[in-house]
Amino acid sequence: MTAATTATTATGRKPPPPHPMAEARDALQAVLDGRFGDAAPLVVPVGAVGAQGGDAGAPDPWAAGRPAALVHVTASAVLIGPWGGDGTAPACGRCLAVRWQRLRSRSERNALETGGPAGPRPAGGWPLLTGHARDTVAALCEAVLRGPRPVPPAEDPADRALPQVTRLDLRNLRLRTYPLLADPLCPDCGPRARAPERSQVAPLTPAARPKPDPDRYRLRSAFAYPLPTDALANPVCGALGAGTWTDVTSSTTAPVAGSAFVRGYAGLHDVTWSGQENAFATSRRLAFLEGLERYAGTHRRGGTAPVVGSYRELAADAVDPAVCGLYDPRTYRDDPHVEPFDPARPIPWEWGWSLRDERPVLVPSRLVYYSIPTAGDAFVFECSNGCAIGGCLEEAVLGGLLELVERDAFLNAWYGGARLPRVDPATVGGATAAAMVERAALQGYDVHVFDNRIDLAIPAVTVVGVRRDGGPGTLSFAAAASLDPRAAVEGALSEVLSYIPHLARQTAERRAELEAMADDFSLVRHLKDHPQLYGLPRMARHARAWLEPSDPRPFGEVYREWEEHGRPRTGDLRDDLLAVRDELVRAGHDVIVVDQTSPEQERMGLRTVSTVVPGLLPIDFGWNRQRALLMPRLRTALRRGGHRERDLTEAEVNRAPHPFP
Repeated sequence: MTAATTATTATGRKPPPPHPMAEARDALQAVLDGRFGDAAPLVVPVGAVGAQGGDAGAPDPWAAGRPAALVHVTASAVLIGPWGGDGTAPACGRCLAVRWQRLRSRSERNALETGGPAGPRPAGGWPLLTGHARDTVAALCEAVLRGPRPVPPAEDPADRALPQVTRLDLRNLRLRTYPLLADPLCPDCGPRARAPERSQVAPLTPAARPKPDPDRYRLRSAFAYPLPTDALANPVCGALGAGTWTDVTSSTTAPVAGSAFVRGYAGLHDVTWSGQENAFATSRRLAFLEGLERYAGTHRRGGTAPVVGSYRELAADAVDPAVCGLYDPRTYRDDPHVEPFDPARPIPWEWGWSLRDERPVLVPSRLVYYSIPTAGDAFVFECSNGCAIGGCLEEAVLGGLLELVERDAFLNAWYGGARLPRVDPATVGGATAAAMVERAALQGYDVHVFDNRIDLAIPAVTVVGVRRDGGPGTLSFAAAASLDPRAAVEGALSEVLSYIPHLARQTAERRAELEAMADDFSLVRHLKDHPQLYGLPRMARHARAWLEPSDPRPFGEVYREWEEHGRPRTGDLRDDLLAVRDELVRAGHDVIVVDQTSPEQERMGLRTVSTVVPGLLPIDFGWNRQRALLMPRLRTALRRGGHRERDLTEAEVNRAPHPFP
């Protein structure tokens, strides 16, 4: 028996064999003990058992020592660290283990996190640590853990300021070093979560934010934020994913994307983040910002815990979930993942802030964090609708509210069969829109631009790409909203351009599946089903309101009233935000903000929020989960906006799945 295996349990050096990787771990610990004596760094395995506190797999016999461990043995590599950093964002060994675990494959994560008391089964003694590997690990420990530490290789100062992890590949002894962001939920170095009292809720009151240009709605460039991009995406401990990829084959945009598995109510699902601009560098930057938004919105990452109670108990301070929309009773009867809302059942809630009433408001956690496991609150499943990131609270809230307006407008027009004013894209002005229209034409698509305002004055635009020959990939939809109508048109055009190069192929690959959905809408269950269904030529009949001929109007004529009398021109971002708030309040809605900002984002100078406007039509995916079809606003908004003389009747509802991507 080695000295390592006889060490005390309190130091984490006595994992009871025969745990996976125990033999390799003990052998390496013995080498380091012999080299460094009492100053030897602790060695722990990573990937033998789950490293997160909530994992339901085998218990972690190295749990006590994992936070202080500086050498981590995996099946194919040895990780040395965390080491270095400027001390402003310390991380521990558990942070590393958790970040590493989240980047594993679906099967490996399920084995570690839900695999039961036995956990993964090793295939013999693994890994095999050769003498060369052991000597290399000892030399690395000497180099990066003792004495003057080397300068991290990262190019960006934001990455160099973080703790580092050096990976030794056991196949070829190749070395790579990556920066590590501490996990904000780490029980060892993260803040303890607590549920604040009502009196402790900080007001989220918009502050004055002078803009560098009256026509801009971002105070700083996306490149102005100190994003540690290497720490965000790397194969060892990337906070957002293992890396990014570029689609150099795209003929319309320069897409960059990344993804990671996130555990939610239905197990692990792939969360993708992307940028779709005209240059890869810009797309990559925007992809990271979207990834950070997803990171904060999928799960609670800060130091607060939810308030738990029933709506009946908390009604004086709480949003009524029914006003935000519930599913059809048949959905609750037939869908095993959901259950009816019960006002007497305790559920988790998050504190938000009403911009209308200037007071704290409780919002169901289910409507704020869209990938959290259920806690008796499976009455709806929200998506990222209304979540947004910005360089300040005002930017984030404005972005979130505009997204809610965009989706509400699109759903009202789609399900209401509205005939919207068509805008002549040739009159939009500027080179950007014209270039995008030409790129669509080169792909064989005409683009139709519609003013999608329903009863709110805020510019909302829908663009439809129509394949000229009527073949597979027939229709592609996208929408955008902005106080600048030109930006709304360009945003929706950019979205359509990102989809049309792939739509024909996607339609062909799923043709039989999509045809079955066209025959039976109940088979439309996932986000991708909605836009891809309209790649089928036969589905064009459900989009008649968007395809019937109409005379396009000049852009300046459509938006003249807004530009001359509606659009704020004060040069203060707060006034832009308050104009959107006031428009929503005039329509009878509260406007609520929940701060989702994670500690990592605070360090980068970013804010992330979830905006909630009860009563607006929410976007849902899956035909059996369409809350909008049951909500009063769907019947009344078109009349209030002057599109109809009377409220929409049940017979007039366009009962076909929306094509929103």
